[in-house]
Amino acid sequence: MLAAPLAVLGVVAVAGAALGPAAGVPTGWVVLLAAVAVVLLGAAAALWWWAERNRRSWGWAESQDDLLVTSGVMFRRLVVVPYGRVQFVDVEAGPVERRLGITRVTLHTASTETAAQVPGVPADEARRLRDRLTDLGRAHDAGV
Repeated sequence: MLAAPLAVLGVVAVAGAALGPAAGVPTGWVVLLAAVAVVLLGAAAALWWWAERNRRSWGWAESQDDLLVTSGVMFRRLVVVPYGRVQFVDVEAGPVERRLGITRVTLHTASTETAAQVPGVPADEARRLRDRLTDLGRAHDAGV
């Protein structure tokens, strides 16, 4: 979310640095604008890179008895939630997520350590996952 405004400011700074000498702007200001442009464009590129890596780091897999959720770019995390421990499943979407057609699926258990969240799930897949997890929780005779 922050990368786009940084990129726009960086482009404005590049334009100022490029057009500054023609407009009679002192050299010191042109150098400062060029430095600001480099910093802003670099920060925007780093944020875009990090956001994509973070998005790709999330995943889930269904096994016979558990749901496995992985996340983390630098520090990988694996959460194993037994179906029998699931108390309820939330499917949530904010305005931006709804516009993009994605949701966030959250599994709640009695333990705060094993609650798992899977962001960026397509809406239809999230509903299917919620129904499947609810059925599996009932089948394992606990929770839900």
